[in-house]
Amino acid sequence: MSIRDATTDDVDAIQRVAHTSWEADYPDILSRESIQEGVDDWYTEALIRDSIIWSQALMLVAERDGSVVGFAHATFEPDEHTGTILRLYVDPDHRGEGIGSDLLTATRDRLFEQGVERIRAMVLAANDVGNEFYRSFGFEHTATESVQIGAESYEERTYVLEREFKTQ
Repeated sequence: MSIRDATTDDVDAIQRVAHTSWEADYPDILSRESIQEGVDDWYTEALIRDSIIWSQALMLVAERDGSVVGFAHATFEPDEHTGTILRLYVDPDHRGEGIGSDLLTATRDRLFEQGVERIRAMVLAANDVGNEFYRSFGFEHTATESVQIGAESYEERTYVLEREFKTQ
């Protein structure tokens, strides 16, 4: 398995991973309509392409045997030293193989290389697996707010990881 920067050739694969992940992860959390509207709104070809080429975005893919099996999407504000992990998904058929952990580690490290000192990540409050995933990496829950997905509103938790600086 390798992790690399996404290219515009990966758009279809990223959309596929997002779609299969939402269908696997959210049927007990989101309505069927919200799942479809969320995928349709958040993973358009134009939005993914823009994220791949935008200089303040980071889009990484995990690839196994020539196929994209996961991705992470983050943005960063160099002047504010803040990064945000917007999405991190692994194809349900490839979970439990450490791919999500590798994607999060690579994303965190790349954001720190960009001068980020604080990384935020958002997870639906009802997504127990996602919440535990970020906590296991040292992210701390800092807020809970409402997020609109399709025509419905859901609670979303914000987690924060502060960069630790070692003194010499």
